[in-house]
Amino acid sequence: MLEAELFAFLERTADAAFAVTREGQICSWNQAAERLFGYSSADVLNRACYEVLDGHGALGTQVCSGDCSVQQCAAQKLQIPDFDLEVKTRSGERLWVNVSTLVFEEPRRDRRLVVHLARDISRRRRSEELLAKMLEISKEIVAVSDHHTRAAPVSPLTDQEQRILRLFAKAKNSSEIARELGITLPTLRNHLHSINEKLRTHNRLEAVMHAMQRGLI
Repeated sequence: MLEAELFAFLERTADAAFAVTREGQICSWNQAAERLFGYSSADVLNRACYEVLDGHGALGTQVCSGDCSVQQCAAQKLQIPDFDLEVKTRSGERLWVNVSTLVFEEPRRDRRLVVHLARDISRRRRSEELLAKMLEISKEIVAVSDHHTRAAPVSPLTDQEQRILRLFAKAKNSSEIARELGITLPTLRNHLHSINEKLRTHNRLEAVMHAMQRGLI
């Protein structure tokens, strides 16, 4: 595939897609990227992606730079996992996106491009932050409660199910838990379904609260 063919292909993707050179300069910016970030291709082409997007990680620290870890992985031909990034839009607002990465090599020109595919996850991040706050409140309620419900579940929880609940109690999201336990998201959903059946709960927050009250985690 030639570089021009790659750029034409990226124009047809639903995800916001942009390609950067090994020096970090943006050389392709599709229409979905224009819609998501607010910048036109004329605004960003030949500019450094870290200057345009000003990416920050989950702890609020700046993670985009001229020699970012993605470029280092690409240079060493290492696998690049997807990651969440808070970026700046043209309006100045901050937006959470999940980013996956492709590396395009053109040996004849000694050319390497890093292609980022981004999708808006702001709603998911807000839900996770709300869940984390609710879990903290639940922990405080359990801590000050004079009475702890010790009723046993219909069936005992497995070690894996207890591990899953402990991770949810730490405000980990589903992707992080699946990755940490080395399982797929469908498998995690099956475990959560089993947990809710055993505890007679309806969602993960309720399951965590009940497990804490019963002293199961």
